[in-house]
Amino acid sequence: MSAEGRELPSLAPRHRAFLGYLLLHSGTVVSVERLIEAMWGPTPPDTARAQVHAALTAMRRTLRAADAAHLVRTRPAGYLIAPEAGRLDLQEFATLVAEAESEPALAVPTLRQALALWRGPAFAGVQAHFADSARARLEDRRLAAVERLVELELAAGRHAELTDQLAAELTAHPLRERLAGQLMLALYRAGRQVDALAVGREYRHRLADEQGLDPGHGFLAVEETVLRGEPPAAALVLPGEPPAAALIRPAQSQPPDAALMRPAQAGPAEAATARPLAAFLPYDVADFAGRSVQVEELCGTASQAVTISVIDGMAGIGKTALAVHAAHRLAGRYPDGQLFIDLHAHTAGQRPLEPAEALEVLLRQLGVATERIPASITERAALWRGELAGRRVLLVLDNAADAAQVRALLPGASNSLVLITSRQRLTDLDGARAMSMDVLPLPDAVALFTGIVGERAAAESEAVAEVLLLCGFLPLAVRIAATRLRHRPRWSVAHLAERLRDERRRLTELARSERGVAAAFTLSYRQLTVDQQQVFRLLGLHPGRDIEPHAAAALADLPVERTEDLLEDLLDAHMLQQRAFGRYVFHDLLRQYAAQLAAEQEPPRAGEAAMTRLLGHQLTTASDAMDLLYPDSAHRRPRIERSACPPVPLHDAPRALAWLEAERANLVLAADRDLTHTGLLATTLYRYLYDHAYHDDALTLYGKALHAARRREDLAGEGRALTDLGWVHQVQGSHDIAREHFDRALAACRTAEDLRGQARALVGLGRVNTDEGDHEPAKEANLRALELFRDIGDRLGEAVALDYLGIVHERLGQYAQAADLHRQALELSREIGSRGGEADALDNLGVACTRLGRHAEARDHHEQALELYRHFGYRRGEAKALNSLAEIAATLGDPGQAVHLHTTALDLAVELSNRSEERRAREALARLRVQRISLGSVDPLQATRLP
Repeated sequence: MSAEGRELPSLAPRHRAFLGYLLLHSGTVVSVERLIEAMWGPTPPDTARAQVHAALTAMRRTLRAADAAHLVRTRPAGYLIAPEAGRLDLQEFATLVAEAESEPALAVPTLRQALALWRGPAFAGVQAHFADSARARLEDRRLAAVERLVELELAAGRHAELTDQLAAELTAHPLRERLAGQLMLALYRAGRQVDALAVGREYRHRLADEQGLDPGHGFLAVEETVLRGEPPAAALVLPGEPPAAALIRPAQSQPPDAALMRPAQAGPAEAATARPLAAFLPYDVADFAGRSVQVEELCGTASQAVTISVIDGMAGIGKTALAVHAAHRLAGRYPDGQLFIDLHAHTAGQRPLEPAEALEVLLRQLGVATERIPASITERAALWRGELAGRRVLLVLDNAADAAQVRALLPGASNSLVLITSRQRLTDLDGARAMSMDVLPLPDAVALFTGIVGERAAAESEAVAEVLLLCGFLPLAVRIAATRLRHRPRWSVAHLAERLRDERRRLTELARSERGVAAAFTLSYRQLTVDQQQVFRLLGLHPGRDIEPHAAAALADLPVERTEDLLEDLLDAHMLQQRAFGRYVFHDLLRQYAAQLAAEQEPPRAGEAAMTRLLGHQLTTASDAMDLLYPDSAHRRPRIERSACPPVPLHDAPRALAWLEAERANLVLAADRDLTHTGLLATTLYRYLYDHAYHDDALTLYGKALHAARRREDLAGEGRALTDLGWVHQVQGSHDIAREHFDRALAACRTAEDLRGQARALVGLGRVNTDEGDHEPAKEANLRALELFRDIGDRLGEAVALDYLGIVHERLGQYAQAADLHRQALELSREIGSRGGEADALDNLGVACTRLGRHAEARDHHEQALELYRHFGYRRGEAKALNSLAEIAATLGDPGQAVHLHTTALDLAVELSNRSEERRAREALARLRVQRISLGSVDPLQATRLP
């Protein structure tokens, strides 16, 4: 890897895969679970989460060398990479391709510039679960651009220069029909008829041998022209998207019976006959934007015998727009007609069409006289299949309710293409290819919005991004918002964003007569069963980002198995989405719609009861998880009144940790719904949040707990929350704030006569004093804490106090006493099964041994501590252990290893906002630079670029 000609630290292949996946989804927060699935698929290794953190550390180190460490950002829900505009080649490629379409006069040089960005196969050398499919999708996008450029070059008469390039591309992609047709045409126009026919024969044989298929109509037209030696027409239709001038179809404003006549091209027997061209496709919107991957996929599968593609997705996702756009691109391949029918599954004021009614409409579109159409559905279906036999027809069945509605409308033996759109997943439609649509990626959403609004959008790019985010990148919402802005010339984009920020009015703002977003959602909602509607509404009460079946069952007061069935029904109806296995999520606008329905239709007491059940379920499962992870501190956690709703069965510590990781954000978001619940949850989750260094979530939760305790006039609870907040601030290096919290906590706990609370606050004060160099007050505070812990029989607290007392003695230069205290803490931690306490004692014992000059022993202790921290996911201690190991490496004469370990510690400390270990790593690295310069092992100018 390099940046502006400078070589960067190399990345391991697996780390390159992580970086590639984040770049592929730039601008999107990617969760750890999604990263794990992308790398290893459904069977990740046990070390997957640790490998994710290691990869991110390595990525940041490499990016830091290019002054680009800020590109990878940590978010509560995962990780985000957001390169500036023009810095990501994939985004630049998409922008240039779009510009080529919008600026025909500059299309050729613009496409050449876009294709010049490719320096070989995408994700070359990357071995990961996601890589093959991503590589294929990106290659399809590149080939589409190549084919469009060749089309333009052929139209300009530059066929001679294209033959070598086309031959190479066809060799790499021998089943790409459009490439084969373009190469034949280029060779033929260059006077090489024999070579052109040879290309055609080779393509035919390969297609038949490998896929058992015949070429499409466009290819046959090219082959026939070459075979007959006819003058090559400039407007000859090629496989793929034909030039607009080559499409012979009636104007959309003409009535159906005004269809033009042209020779049919289905076979020699019909060459002299004529058929009416049935062209019933709706208008293809001029500002259609994005969806290039989906369009190419639809166009790429259209060469097979009877191809059925089902496009499904939530209301407003753009299913019809995609189907119509793809149909217009494919129209040239289907000379016998392009048919379209709205089946009205979700049309306001209309019932869904019966299959017999739909068949009558379609038969009349084909030109079948009314008197020939039989009455029964069986006879109509037979006539329909008979009319389509031997024809190549493109059929769009829009807005389908279910598979039963469309089954009778499918062609029989016919070289036709069927595009079906539905808000339901038609899982029982045999032989159909499914394409589930997601919201628009940011560049496509920007293109759609800008195409409607015009120049105003370009001047307010940040406001545009906010509007798109508030619209949830839903095409219907984006289009309504953009159209509204276009018709209000005095509004700025920022003003529109301000109006959309109000969640209570957002759906109202995104309404335009009957085309409003809420209206579209209502049509989907009305198709649900009563049970499905109730679960959908109650899910709107859930305060978190996603939900799993047990939590949903608690809300709905239903058995888990029944709830899971209903969640799957809502998933099939695209009223819910699924980003990870077993976890369901709303689109942002659907969440607001569900919450609005819950407020309007659920009685207040029913809503309150649902939330009480949910909070009880969360607290019960959280308590079970903590008992599995931290049995040594069970006596410190509150006794929980178990919920009547079944908790998630966790069984062991790994599953407990996995549940906490998945539910952490939801637990914090729901914490302020009940004052008693808030305090219980904060106390229950303390060790988990501290050990795993989730400082932002900890500050939020403990802040809520402090507010709740004060409202309840609970001094002991106030003291606990203040102490918990103090420890987070201490780790982050905010010693003054930490001291203030510990002092206030100690006062509150003394008033409440809470001995354990006093002891915890004293340990915190001792730690702050130690960090600030006030060792005698630190010693006194820890001794008082140790006495209190022993008085109440809290052996975990005793081990902690001993360990911190050892740190004080080490800072005072009393290394032997420090080592003895750490050994006592280590022995006690092992006796009570405190793995976190064991790791801390080992790490601190290593420091004392280093001071005593016993470096090998010290290194062994630090390595054991680091192994425990990593094994149990206690990220809070990793940076400290790594820095200690680095210092030992430097002392033992291995500066290279020292630099590596300090750099790893620095990356981790920065990520976790651990100010003390960050400062320790930076100061050590600075010392190492000076040493390497003084020894002449590195040039001073190069040293400035070291980590």
